[in-house]
Amino acid sequence: MRFLTLFLMFVAFTNAEEYHFVSINNLIEQEVGRIVLPQVYKSLGIDITIVPMPGKRAQYEATSGNRDGEIMRIFTYGLENPTTHRVPTPYYYLETMAFIKKGSGVKISNKNDLSRYVIAKVRGVKHTNNITKGLTNTYDLNTTKQLMRFVATGRADVALTNTVDGLMALKELEIDNVIPIDNPLAILDLFHYIHEDHKDLIPCIDEKIKEMKASGELAKMIKDAEAAVIDKNIIVEK
Repeated sequence: MRFLTLFLMFVAFTNAEEYHFVSINNLIEQEVGRIVLPQVYKSLGIDITIVPMPGKRAQYEATSGNRDGEIMRIFTYGLENPTTHRVPTPYYYLETMAFIKKGSGVKISNKNDLSRYVIAKVRGVKHTNNITKGLTNTYDLNTTKQLMRFVATGRADVALTNTVDGLMALKELEIDNVIPIDNPLAILDLFHYIHEDHKDLIPCIDEKIKEMKASGELAKMIKDAEAAVIDKNIIVEK
């Protein structure tokens, strides 16, 4: 009966109009999601569009119903935004990493150490907002590259971002005096969120993600997407 229900839902969705989602702009993990998630939907015969936006704008568009959801957010996003519904199975992950200037004497081993330093983070990004909640010594900037420039020039002690995102920014900027600490401050699963108006999509999408994980197809898609995003950034850098 469960599979019959999913099949009937699948038939209904393939006859539906295109779905329109948002992502956060200028973040590597979100760019990976922009490649991977359309393939998940396409395997069900569903077309989607994804528009990158600043984090707070993306949240507004998704939670208000102007768009059909967000492609990739952490678990607590769903707790804070009840009009969006989480697809239960995560399809990617991120690391909350602290980047510091070489020789600065900054020492961070856990999130409690952040209170001693001036922090730079990208505006509207949930995982760095959560880990700095209650702190007043923070700068909200627009891009990861700006974070790294702030730390490199001494305007901030610490840049907080996803590990891969930070490393790519440093490479593109050719900054060699900023480095990640030894271990991430957090490792967080990333989930797809769908506005409540289209929550009937969730069982089919969740089942497909589980299937792709089990077969190894999702891992290959992610690996290919990461390579494509890195290649794109290398081309831009030149």
